[in-house]
Amino acid sequence: MLVGYARVSTRDQSPALQIEALRHAGCERVFMEKASGAQRDRPELKAALDYLRAGDTLAVWKLDRLARSVRQLVETAEDLAKREIGLRVLTQAIDTTSSGGRLVFHVFAAVAEFERELTLERTHAGLAQAKALGRRGGRKPAMGPAEIKRAKAMLTDRTITVEEVAQQFGVQPSTLYRHIPGGRSSLSQPT
Repeated sequence: MLVGYARVSTRDQSPALQIEALRHAGCERVFMEKASGAQRDRPELKAALDYLRAGDTLAVWKLDRLARSVRQLVETAEDLAKREIGLRVLTQAIDTTSSGGRLVFHVFAAVAEFERELTLERTHAGLAQAKALGRRGGRKPAMGPAEIKRAKAMLTDRTITVEEVAQQFGVQPSTLYRHIPGGRSSLSQPT
């Protein structure tokens, strides 16, 4: 039996293309969900995997619909193989029910893993170079020293609310409290 699994990442995306392709491929049953690939808890994928029996084949539109990482993909494929269940990827012409299909799957997985490692190496090299040049990573602070000084001056005036000060600087009140620990009470009051 050919069983399909379709997944879209957001509520705005439509699974219609995937479902149509899976039905056209001959899937007797299609499981569909709207969930991020990064999520470990995907109930419809679990239901599809539980539904499959030895001799069945799981069909997906693309490899990235099944798993987000190569590791997750290989683990899923190995689990299917142990249970004597095939994996068929429609857009990438992969079918693990044949020896050639298993070879193609492992080559794709190895290339994807290699690319991931290259990306990590480039990222680490870029971070090391930036650090050597004295740059810090991460997001820039929402408020600089001059803005914090002005915000403190505004907060000493009790007629101005924290929300109004935050709005003036285009930040949330929590950002003010992060930059001014203790908030208004930490500031010396004018006499």
